[in-house]
Amino acid sequence: MHAVIMAGGRGTRFWPRSREKKPKHLLDITGDKTLIQQTFDRVKPIVGPKNVLIVTGKKHARELARQLPEVPAENIIIEPQGKNTAACIGLAALHIIKKYGDGVMVLLPADHAIGNPEEYQKVLSAAIQATQQPEALITIGIKPDSPQTGFGYIEKGEALPAVSGREIFRVLSIREKPDTALAQSFVQSGNFYWNSGMFVWKASVILDQIEKFLPELHKGLTEIENSFGSTREARTVAAVYKNLPSVSIDYGVMEKAQNVFVLPADFGWSDVGSWDAVCDLALKDDKGNASTTDSQVIFEDTSNSFVYSPHKLTALVGVKDLIVVDTKDALLICKKGRSQDIRNVVEKLERKKMKKYL
Repeated sequence: MHAVIMAGGRGTRFWPRSREKKPKHLLDITGDKTLIQQTFDRVKPIVGPKNVLIVTGKKHARELARQLPEVPAENIIIEPQGKNTAACIGLAALHIIKKYGDGVMVLLPADHAIGNPEEYQKVLSAAIQATQQPEALITIGIKPDSPQTGFGYIEKGEALPAVSGREIFRVLSIREKPDTALAQSFVQSGNFYWNSGMFVWKASVILDQIEKFLPELHKGLTEIENSFGSTREARTVAAVYKNLPSVSIDYGVMEKAQNVFVLPADFGWSDVGSWDAVCDLALKDDKGNASTTDSQVIFEDTSNSFVYSPHKLTALVGVKDLIVVDTKDALLICKKGRSQDIRNVVEKLERKKMKKYL
């Protein structure tokens, strides 16, 4: 068994803390450890630290090796450029088969938060057992507590025999992010789960599905596989990757495949998708205010606000519903509920070529 932690992306919604050289998953957003360290710590009891692989970009490989010294250097797989999750997963599957032969892959985003790690480990262990079904593609569905429009949804179908005492269902459909009305109907029906982006399957099975539904990607992956162990491996990977299609595993495979199953889960999951999500996770005072443990903050006649300010004392007076993030070279003041729009600030910085702030 192997865990593959997908450590790509820039985390633009976490500016000004998240930058190109040190994106969200390399930061201590929700605790003393970074998000990827927390992800590693949760999964290593299941698969063992030597069987964890990380897929990342060249810019972040050295910092990842520093943060995760238990991961063997050869298990840090570098993508020449980001090409979405299908290419990332296909490349990891090739490496697993090359090094170990066929095996079960547990696919995990690097930047999620889990409130109940023990329950999380039990769910993943059950999902691993479920891969014994032929050609099975297992996804972890989160029981929704509200009609969120920022998540994809999984529609359950017929129930299968329980795995380790846990429900498992055939998947009827995987839906893209819905509007508010559709999200409300999904939640009210009781037949839908949030798509967590966590998957479990055999390496050979996902490569077969990529060949079936994404033949162009599979052709490129085969070319890469044929170069493994040769002097041209690095050149081939770089040359082929430029032309690979950029497509998510959800859209490219999961929405089309037949043997897709969902294991419902409720382990305090958050995709930590924005500063608003961090606010939701933080411990608050009696007026709904929160700050990170390394921040010095005074709240005076202030409510429902969040502060990250480790470099200077910060005081909020007579305000409400604010997010304040102060770094050495930039200050963000954002109204709660608008943190998704921080990516627009990053886009403006790019247009103005203000690279030192990126």
